Amino acid sequence: MSSAECRLKMDHKIQHNDAASAVRPVGSESKEEPSTTTASQAAESLLAAEKREHGRNTDLGERKRAEEAIGANEQSLRLIVDSIPGFVSIMNAAGEVELQNRQVLEYTGKTAEEMKNWAASDTLHPDDLPHVIDAWRRAIETGEPIDLEHRSRGVDGVYRWFHARGRPQRDAEGRIIRWYNLVTDIDERKRAGDELRKAFEKIAKSEAELRTIIDLIPQLITAVGTDGNFLYANQAVLQYTGLAKEELRLKCFHPVFHPEDSERLHNEREAAISRGVPFEYERRVRRKDGQFRWFLVQYKPLLDERGEVIRWYATSTDIDDRKHAEERTRQENVALREQIDQAFMFEEIVGSSPALKTVLSSIVKVAPTDSTVLITGETGTGKELIARAIHKGSQRASQAFITVNCAAIPSSLIASELFGHEKGAFTGALQRRQGRFELANSGTIFLDEIGELPAETQIALLRVLQERQLERVGGSRVIPTDVRIIAATNGDLAAAIASGSFRADLFYRLNVFPIHVPPLRYRKEDIPMLVEYFVMRYAEKARKRITKIDKNTLNLCESYHWPGNIRELQNIVERSVILCSGDSLWVDPAWLSTQEPPQPEFSGPLTETLRDQEKEMIEAALAESKGKVAGPDGAAAKLGIPPSTLDGKIKQLKIKKYKFISET
Repeated sequence: MSSAECRLKMDHKIQHNDAASAVRPVGSESKEEPSTTTASQAAESLLAAEKREHGRNTDLGERKRAEEAIGANEQSLRLIVDSIPGFVSIMNAAGEVELQNRQVLEYTGKTAEEMKNWAASDTLHPDDLPHVIDAWRRAIETGEPIDLEHRSRGVDGVYRWFHARGRPQRDAEGRIIRWYNLVTDIDERKRAGDELRKAFEKIAKSEAELRTIIDLIPQLITAVGTDGNFLYANQAVLQYTGLAKEELRLKCFHPVFHPEDSERLHNEREAAISRGVPFEYERRVRRKDGQFRWFLVQYKPLLDERGEVIRWYATSTDIDDRKHAEERTRQENVALREQIDQAFMFEEIVGSSPALKTVLSSIVKVAPTDSTVLITGETGTGKELIARAIHKGSQRASQAFITVNCAAIPSSLIASELFGHEKGAFTGALQRRQGRFELANSGTIFLDEIGELPAETQIALLRVLQERQLERVGGSRVIPTDVRIIAATNGDLAAAIASGSFRADLFYRLNVFPIHVPPLRYRKEDIPMLVEYFVMRYAEKARKRITKIDKNTLNLCESYHWPGNIRELQNIVERSVILCSGDSLWVDPAWLSTQEPPQPEFSGPLTETLRDQEKEMIEAALAESKGKVAGPDGAAAKLGIPPSTLDGKIKQLKIKKYKFISET
């Protein structure tokens, strides 16, 4: 009621009392009413009532405004909670849900009422539910914060992983009054972690399988740190040395290496590891029975993504048998060289390959005789060295050894060079001159590149071979000669005979004892020894001290096809010695020729033609001599070859000499 209304009521009441007083009957003054109030009292009473009503209305307004403010704050807080990227819930002290944010309801598709009893709902994964309930029971009993992971199903029916954390709120006396919970989606992280775990498990399995494979490899395999210390060894190492895994890093592991090798290789190994490139060396390793065996140790680095070495892996291959075989071969070669030096006074034939041993064996057999020798082989194989060895092993060793390169002399002068000339025999012949055959009398003449002789000179040479006499150019006097002829060629005489550029009868006169010198590519076993020999020879000339040969250089030399053969190798080593500034020999790959290796030799129609021609000539000689081989009238004399050689040819060509006897 407003104050104006109160005043109107009060005025009305006063007026009513005054009117009543005016119309009161006479004599009624003595009968006053007990609750009768005066006008002023009534006014005061009304004013007091008005104040009480106003105070009451004021309290109600303030309360309403406070309630409205609280409601606004709650709405704001609810909006914040609903916006949190996680599931927020509030529980009372007993663990009953009082409030959940919108994220929970949207994810589960359930109402707030349905989610109050979360333990009975189907949102938690059945496998996780007992664990979650048990964790909350312990938390409520102990008051300790809760922290766990579980799976919850969304409205789409798919379970995802969540991380739940619950923290208690306590009153002033420390009693829990409610729980605040935050549940965060960790499904992607969890799955990534599972994938990572599976990857690690796979790697671990692969490592275990790899370790098994490595343990089964019949080689000694070790892993070495960047500091050079051993980290791991496979089973073969442990079985060979008799050591346990724990002893790898201990000092007792190092005595398994031969002390001489450890001292020799210490600085070399450390320097190689510091360079970070693959390297290898040979060393002796002690077996558990105390015996040392030679191993080839090959180191390879393991690099990280920045290209830095993080570990070394070393494989050790047993080469003890090969090492001893090499030593035996070296000793045999030394003995062979000593034998050659003693027998032939010749030390430049170096090597111990089967192919070279065959050549040396031929030298030993033919050197003491006077038989003509034809040496064949590619350029640079050392045919002249073989000729010199034959001469020095013969009875003519104290006499002259004359060399003639038939390809280096003009065809117009070759006859004069070989047989000499009389004064005035041709323009420029101002005086008599002895030829090479006369100079080599009682000795040996070596006719290199015999296939380059002109046709007319071939006839003159054939006469020397048949009759052991010659005539000087421009002269008429017959000069007897006692010369052993050794011829050599790098060409195909069979092809030359077929083309008509070389006489077949001269070929048979020269080919009494053929020796084929193999090219260097067919005797690769001799290359290290040859390199060592040439290094020693040229280092001494250059007054340099070269004690080592780079391993890569040896590998390069052994893999190269050497089209120039020993001469090319000799030149390469000499160049390397000249350029070498340290004690280790090296060869630049750019020095080696890019020429393709020659095609391998093979027999074909040309060889068959030559064999047929040879057979016809022998059969013709046998027919003329009526099957007689030896003697002045025999076929051997007619062909100008020893009877033993002819007998060998008859057997080789399967000629039936008796059929010529029956024709008489």
